[in-house]
Amino acid sequence: MQADGVLSCYAPGRMSGPLAPSPVELDLTGLKCPLPTLRTRKALRALAPGARLRVSCTDPLSGIDIPNLVREEGAALEAQERDGPVFRFLIRRAPGTR
Repeated sequence: MQADGVLSCYAPGRMSGPLAPSPVELDLTGLKCPLPTLRTRKALRALAPGARLRVSCTDPLSGIDIPNLVREEGAALEAQERDGPVFRFLIRRAPGTR
C-alpha cells in the first residue's frame, strides 16, 4: 500500500493513476468461507472485460482462495496486501472473458 492509502498496481503497461477508471469496491469483511470467494466470483463475472475489482475481506482463508479464484477465472491479481486482519485484493477481469 502506498503512503496515501491507495493500493499499488504492479502490472507493467497497465493504466493506473488518476485517469484509470475506479475499481468496483466489494466489502466482504466479516464473511466466512466460502462466501468471500463466491461473492468475489459473482462480482468478477459481472464486470466488463478489463474492469477492476477491489475486494476487502477478513476470512483467513481468503489469502489462499481469492488468488486461486483469480487464476481459475483467467483474471489478473494486480495487488494483494494484508493489513492486520483485513486482506485486500485488486483484480482486473481479463479482456474477452465470459
